[in-house]
Parts: sequence; C-alpha cells; structure tokens
Amino acid sequence: MKFNPLARSISLGTLAMAMSLPLVAQAAFIEDSKASLELRNFYMNRDFRDAPSTSQSKAEEWAQGFLLKYESGFTEGTVGVGVDAYGFTGFKLDSGGGTSGTGLLLPKDNKGDVPSSYGELGAAAKFRISETTLRAGTLMPKLPVVSSGDARLLPQTFQGVQLTSLDVNNLTLNAGQLERDNQRNSTNNEAMAISLHNGKRDTSEYTKSNPNVSNKFNFFSGSYNWNDQLTTGYHYGQLADVYKQHIVNGVYTLPIAEGQSLRADLRYAKTSEDGNSGIDNNAISGMLTYKLGYNSFGLGYQKMSGDTGYAYLLLSDPHLVNYVQIRDFAATDEKSWQARYDYNFAGLGIPGLNLMTRYVNGSNIYMGANKSRGNEWERDTDISYVFQDGALKNLGVKWRNSTVRSDLSGQMDENRLIVSYTIPLL
Repeated sequence: MKFNPLARSISLGTLAMAMSLPLVAQAAFIEDSKASLELRNFYMNRDFRDAPSTSQSKAEEWAQGFLLKYESGFTEGTVGVGVDAYGFTGFKLDSGGGTSGTGLLLPKDNKGDVPSSYGELGAAAKFRISETTLRAGTLMPKLPVVSSGDARLLPQTFQGVQLTSLDVNNLTLNAGQLERDNQRNSTNNEAMAISLHNGKRDTSEYTKSNPNVSNKFNFFSGSYNWNDQLTTGYHYGQLADVYKQHIVNGVYTLPIAEGQSLRADLRYAKTSEDGNSGIDNNAISGMLTYKLGYNSFGLGYQKMSGDTGYAYLLLSDPHLVNYVQIRDFAATDEKSWQARYDYNFAGLGIPGLNLMTRYVNGSNIYMGANKSRGNEWERDTDISYVFQDGALKNLGVKWRNSTVRSDLSGQMDENRLIVSYTIPLL
C-alpha cells in the first residue's frame, strides 16, 4: 500500500492547522465528522466465446475489498478548515491458473502475476468560505466531463484541486485541475490517458509510450435547477494537448398523475483535438423514461459523428446514456438505441429487491477504409437486494449478467456477484 506524498503532506498540514486552533473552533470539526467502512466482496467471470484455441477463453477472479472513508467537519470562523481521508485495500481470494485478467478487478505486477493484496491511502484538505469549498489532494469527482469510475473492487481516484460553490440559489458550480489518476486496479498515480474507440485506432490501453496522455485536466461545470422539474447544465473539460470537450445537458420530469411521470434526459457533447491528437467527435444521446407505479420503461438513442469516437478519461464514466455494463457504444459513426425496464419489488411487498434489464443495439460502426460497417449489441440484467431488517440489515447483494456480441470487441458473456456492507463508524 502506498501513501501519496502530496496527499500525506496536505492532510498532515491541515490536521496540524486544525489542531492548533482553540477547542471551541474545533467543535464542529469533530462533531460533524463522518466515517464508514465498506466491505465489498467481488466475484467476476468472463467467457470469451470466440477466442481462438491459442488464446485465453475464460477470465475469473474473486476478491475482497475494504473501503475506509473519513470526512471531517469544518472548524469555525470565516474560513472553515477540514480534511477528508481514504484508505482502500483489496485482497485476492482467487485468480490464477490462466484465469486472471477479468478487466481491472485485480492488478498485475511486472511479471504478469496477480499480487495477494494491493491498496492506496489518500487525503484531501478542504477550506470553506460561506457555501464555497476548495478541496486539494485526493479527489473522486462526479461530473459529466470527469466522473470517477467505481464499478470494480476499488474506486478510481485523482490528484488535484476542485472548487465547489453553492452560494447562488439553485446554481452548482465546479472548477478545478487534475494532475494524476490512480486506476481501480493500481497503487500508482500516473498520467491521465484517454478511452477512445473509433474503429481506426484504439488508445484505451494506457502505456507510457502512448501519445494520448497528459498531466493536466482542466474542468468547469455549472448546473442550474430552474424548478423541481427542470435542470440544465454546461460543462467543459480539457485534457491538455489531447482534447477539449463541451457538454450541454438537460433533464425534465413531467408529472402525469399519482405514481406516473415522464422523464427526458438529453445530452450533447462536442469534442475536438487540443494539439495534434486528431480527435473530432459530436455525440448526441437521450433517454425517455416513463414511470408507472413501481415500473419504469425507458427508450434511449445515441449517435456519434465526426472523424473519431467519443473521447473521455480512461476508465472514468462517460456522460452517455448508452454507456452500460461493458460497452459504451461510442465508436466512430456509431448509432445505437436502448430499451430498458426497471421494477421495484416493493410493489409486491418485497422492499429492497430491484430488477433492471436492458438491451442496447449499435450499428454503422466505422471499421476502416474499404471495410463493411460494424454492428454490436449488449444485453444486461441486474438483480439486487438490500436486507431491510434483522442481523443482516443493510447487507447488499447484487448479481450482474451481461452478454455482448460486437464486431469491435468480440463475443463475451459476463457475470458479476457483488456483496457489500457499510459499517458507520462515526
């Protein structure tokens, strides 16, 4: 486990500053503190259906994660001071015999072996004036242009600064700069790379020789809640010398009757090169969801245009409605649609049990000059249950099943079983 030097110096300096203040000023710092420990058990199985006999046909791994999070309050005074600290570690329970490599559940060392454990420590200093907060150190932003991925054992983290302002009613502003990231199966903070599937080249795998990497990601995000039904936003991101991206979005919910509503989620992104990366993409996507009691029915559409596919930070979550369990349906010229159904079994007297199933179909993928256009589809099913009472109260169990048939990534069947339990410590 490695403790990032920047995070260490920031957290220790902030803690020393807070402790040097009078006890009365420290009261809120301590009383408003929150801490929790999440136990996350993760099993993952991938069956590569079209793998040749000379290649790996199956990947299977099982691991246990521990996610410790601490968030202090703020000291009293004009400038409130606080600190957030994180400790994440994962332990291998099963991986080997030719079945490692499920897709960033567990790391590999320089020899290709999976270590018995891995982890990271991080911290962020925070300073608040009125309703504006500055954080510096380890960050996990959740914004349309940069969203920390948390779909494996441990979350993705970034090193940088982030300013969040809520001083204007109904307006949320975020701005900042990121310098490094720590991937979900890594203990190292490295330069940020891009995920870009465009049919001409694939830079989704990070290597130090990859030209599409940078040590600087600048971002700005603004969202305004016009009323309880409508929210709109503008968001900007720039991976220095690689790409720049503008995103506008809007979400509108129309109440129809008791227990019925119609929700429209519309998104547009313009991405272009910042340097000589050649990135050029326009992406439109939208989701229309009709809620009827405990049922939800959704229809989505997504379209890519331009010389390349959609660009976003490697392994972060892109702001696309058809980004699903495995595929993002964001290759060059790709058009895709989605049909989705959700059901909350509280309607049948089983609170805590939920079902989600969806099908996404993509077509018109640019596969190269003088080649036929490609196609792909993905079918996902999630079943989750959170115990509501008894000795197992708040224990969550989720099974995720996916089937993919793609001219880009091949044929694959996948299962994930996730058991999680969060223990409040403060």
